Formats: sequence, C-alpha cells, structure tokens
Amino acid sequence: MTRKAAISRKTAETDITLELELDGSGRFSVETGLGFFDHMLSHIAKHGVFDLKIRAAGDLHVDPHHTVEDCALALGEAFAQALGDKAGIVRSGSAYMPLDEALAFAAVDLSGRPYAVLDLRLLGRDVGGLAPSLFDHFFESFAAAAGANIHVRTMAGADDHHKAEACFKAFARALDAATRIDPRRGGDIPSTKGTL
Repeated sequence: MTRKAAISRKTAETDITLELELDGSGRFSVETGLGFFDHMLSHIAKHGVFDLKIRAAGDLHVDPHHTVEDCALALGEAFAQALGDKAGIVRSGSAYMPLDEALAFAAVDLSGRPYAVLDLRLLGRDVGGLAPSLFDHFFESFAAAAGANIHVRTMAGADDHHKAEACFKAFARALDAATRIDPRRGGDIPSTKGTL
C-alpha cells in the first residue's frame, strides 16, 4: 500500500499545492517565498524521511502569517490523508535533537485529538524574517489539521535559529516514528477504542 497524499488549497490569501509520500527517502522540493520557512519544511522531509513537494504563493506583501498557517494546514491534512484509518501504525513517537548549543524535544501522538503544547523559548526577535509566534502557530495549525497531539519544547539553547531548527528536526523524527508501520499489529488500529 502506498501512503501518499496530494493537497490543493486555494484561498484569497494563498494558493498551495502539496504532495507527500510517507514511505519516502527524504527528497524535498519546497518553495513558499519564505527562505527560512522553506529551510524548516525541508527538515521535516529530510529528517522524517518523507518525500515532500510544496509550492505556495501567498500574500507576502501583507504578512508571512497566511502562508505559514495555510502551509501547516495543508501539510497536516496531507498527513491525515496519507495515514487513512491509521491501521497498523505505531501511532506515537518522540525524539530529542541537538544542534550545537540547542537541544529540542518533540512528541507526537496521531490520536485524532488535536492539541499542541509548545515551549520553543524563542527570544521575541524575528528568526529568518519570521515572527517567533509563527513557529508556534505552524505547530498548532498542523496539529489541528492532522488530528495530532503535539508537544515541542526547547530544552537548551541561545541562538534562535538553532532552537527553531532543532525543534523542526525533532518534530520530523517524532513524526517518522509515529507514522511507521508496526508489523506486530497485523493491520490493527492502535487504540482500545478501535478507531482513531
């Protein structure tokens, strides 16, 4: 079974096309018009070992907010679509990721219940031209669209670039762990309720 998704999201604020393959090799092609955001999205593909293609045209003359939010919603929707009924998956995963002086932790549960608990500890200055609040909003929007419970925390660090990057890499590795097929399950839904 190929676990893929294709999403097209068009509003008055953004026009996004996205392709995702969960069982990929970490290939990516990302163009959102926001260089640092492209860099963060590429880490989700590379460190989650997903194949990801995103093209986004947004109202960047207004603000990066709509582009970041809508890309997160499209990516979360793609994960939900590619996972289907989630039969046989591990379901949850966590990871630590160091980057020089920074250390991040992420945990993901593909529970169907969206929730995001975030403590990125960014210092209030723009990171790569993006307001720190947009990184929180990315994870919140992804959680809502994917139906995922997400915890992302910076454990240590001084440089905001390093902290943000470590958070995205940890998130990618946690997603990789959670989306894997567990052969012991034999295709069973990983929930005592019988559905996710």
